[in-house]
Order: sequence, then structure tokens, then C-alpha cells
Amino acid sequence: MKKALILRALTLATMMSPYGGEDIVADHVGTYGTNVYQTYGTSGQFTFEFDGDELFYVDLGKKETVWRLPEFSNITKFEVQSALRNIVMSKRNLDILIKNSNFTPATSEIPEVAVFPKSSVVLGIPNTLICQVDNIFPPVINITWFYNGHFVAEGIAETTFYPKSDHSFLKFSYLTFLPASEDFYDCRVEHWGLEEPLVKHWEPEIPTPTSELTETVVCALGLAMGLMGIVVGTVLILQVQCLGAASRRRRAM
Repeated sequence: MKKALILRALTLATMMSPYGGEDIVADHVGTYGTNVYQTYGTSGQFTFEFDGDELFYVDLGKKETVWRLPEFSNITKFEVQSALRNIVMSKRNLDILIKNSNFTPATSEIPEVAVFPKSSVVLGIPNTLICQVDNIFPPVINITWFYNGHFVAEGIAETTFYPKSDHSFLKFSYLTFLPASEDFYDCRVEHWGLEEPLVKHWEPEIPTPTSELTETVVCALGLAMGLMGIVVGTVLILQVQCLGAASRRRRAM
């Protein structure tokens, strides 16, 4: 059943404008306990976010908290059982909604895929390819990488599903790689909203080397422009000198 239940608790930290009590400006936005549960594969997700950045998520299989940055765990703690209870509650609510909707399946959206490097590509320097998948709903997707047409199983990392304001989701997949001139990569996305897998191709854009003939022509043009500048400068100097001499003769007469 392609149906998902999304429960959110949004907390807005606001500040009052000094120019009027009726003006409220949002300062920070915290998404505390984003619960996602769906019947497909009995899968779920529990995450905490702040200003659009993930603080942590709960690995429901291992029943442990996974912090986006390890340093966050030194600031605060989170009880995993709280997340597990929320997932159980989400499952119950989803069962009720499915029955009330007469088992009507949710509409699958068409995901949008883009592939780009993390930093400027330099041949022989390690880099990371990012496969960004946007407009995901329901949050069930399969992302795979291919290197020169061959399936890649190592050097890959994925984020959880990031919830968006329109109730769709965003997800990133990362692939570490060593850029080479003849290599190419593909990010393959499978989703219920696609009639067939969507493949985004990427290969390094290497600047075309300048030929010796081009370099010779450029040097010749530069030399010609330099000589022309010298000639024009000399002519101008001679003209100024001639004008000065003529002026002195007129004054002498």
C-alpha cells in the first residue's frame, strides 16, 4: 500500500519586533520528532532538525541515535525509546487512516534528480559526487551508483529523508571518487512515480588543451600589437616635436 503518514511538531522560536507588538519575526525553526511510517516494508523514520539541518535520526533497526555530527552528542542526549513509541503510535494512526480512506493509495510524485561534484574537479584529486533526489513521495526510493557502467558497492553514503514544507521529501546520496579524464558515472533512481528507472549521467568536464598552433598565433598577435604600439607612440612623439618646433619658429618671427 503506497501510503505514508507524516506527523510533525513544529516549534517556532520567535522574537517581537521593537516597532510593534503585532509584528512577529521567525528567528529559528526547530522540527522536533518528525515521524514517518508507511506500510511498505513496515518502514519508518524519526528525525530532529533545526533551521533545516538534521541534528540526528534514530536507527530503528539498531535502536540507536545517530548524530549528524558526533560533537552534538556531547551537548545533549536523546532517549531512543521515545522515538520507538512515536513510531508505534504512527503505525496505529496510519491503520485508522487507511480504513477511513477505504484503502485509497496515495499519489506517487515524480522525483527530480541532479548529479554534481562537491567541489571543483581536479584530475587526480579525491572528490565526492552528490546525487540529489527532490520531490520524493512516498518516501520509498532506491538510489544506486555506476562507474564506467559497472555497479558500485563501496564508498557510498546516504542521508535520511529530509521533509519539506509541501510534504514531499529530499534525499542525498554521496559517492567518493578519484577524477580521471575518461571515467564517467551514473546515478540510477527507482521510485513508484517513475515508469522506468531514471539515470543521471556525469563525467568530468576537462578544458580542451590549447594547441601549439593556437599558442603561436596568440604570441604572434601579441608581438604585432606590441610593435604597433611602439610605432604609434613614436609617430605621436615626432608629431609633438614638429608642432613644438613650428610654434617656436612662429614666435621668433
